[in-house]
Amino acid sequence: MTLGFFCAIEIRGNRVMIQSNMGLKNRMNGNVFVNIVDSGKNRHLVLFNMPLHLYIHSDIFTVKHYNMSLLPSSIREFLRQPYHLSPDQIDFYQQNRFIKLKGMLNEETLAYYADVITAKVNEMNKETRQLNERSTYGKAFLQLFNLWREDERIREFVFSPRIARAAAELMLCDGVRLYHDQALYKEAGGGFTPWHADQYYWPLETDKSVTAWIPLQATPFEMGPLEFSAGSHVVVEGRELEIGDESEILIQSRLRVTDFKHVVEPYEAGEMSFHSGWVFHRAGPNQTDQIRKVMTVIYMDKDMKLKQPENDNQVNDWNTWCPGAKVGEIIDSPLNPVLYPA
Repeated sequence: MTLGFFCAIEIRGNRVMIQSNMGLKNRMNGNVFVNIVDSGKNRHLVLFNMPLHLYIHSDIFTVKHYNMSLLPSSIREFLRQPYHLSPDQIDFYQQNRFIKLKGMLNEETLAYYADVITAKVNEMNKETRQLNERSTYGKAFLQLFNLWREDERIREFVFSPRIARAAAELMLCDGVRLYHDQALYKEAGGGFTPWHADQYYWPLETDKSVTAWIPLQATPFEMGPLEFSAGSHVVVEGRELEIGDESEILIQSRLRVTDFKHVVEPYEAGEMSFHSGWVFHRAGPNQTDQIRKVMTVIYMDKDMKLKQPENDNQVNDWNTWCPGAKVGEIIDSPLNPVLYPA
């Protein structure tokens, strides 16, 4: 041990002593899960299910204390229940690289997380400009990342075996890891989301990536539901474009001369969609007086390897979402845990 710090956690007679952040990711001690999360300059010591008393000394770690008992047991159990996909649904996803699934969330879970996630978005949001002062991208939505690290209840949602298992089965993977989560809140009067492919931003070696797009309310046409170009994951032209005015014009022009079906439908309460990293998609403006509240979770094959970044955005994603990962090796950083199988 060479870094020269000492961290002691005392929990009702149980004692965990951490002498270095080198080579230690997590340790189970009684009912306590200790996880070191190293993200750039910030290191966090994350404690789950910690009963009562905490004693800590460290000038290197900040401490996040997560008490899992805050989540209603009925919701916790629901998030662990599998969603049974049919062979036809898996085939549909494989052909079109998107699918919408009704009943992924029940009424209780949807209402609960609409409140919890919205409260966290309001707390984390630093945007103060009016819509007319922002770029096209800035008008599209408020965007907040990795909420799972900020609230234990949101962590249980993002780590849900129910959603992660569906992602794995749709991609025909043995398991999935977390890439990151993000909340996308399209404000009342918010602008359109331009055509784009997500994986332009991701330094991932294969196309085994998928985003769960989870509206936290029923989402009619007027609110700006997600739109897909079914099967467009095979199109290479346009993959090099970051989201913005140029991607909206050029990708739309390219898709007009193809036979790919343009699919835009409202979302029922509790319905969510899954779309792959390379399928082109967009969303219309929010023409209502209500915020379109959406939570997303991005999954990747549990054996996904980091590729050599091809643009500056991929370099930024590497440093931000996959800290410490090495090119050509499985992305196994503390920020990218395996979510299924749990």
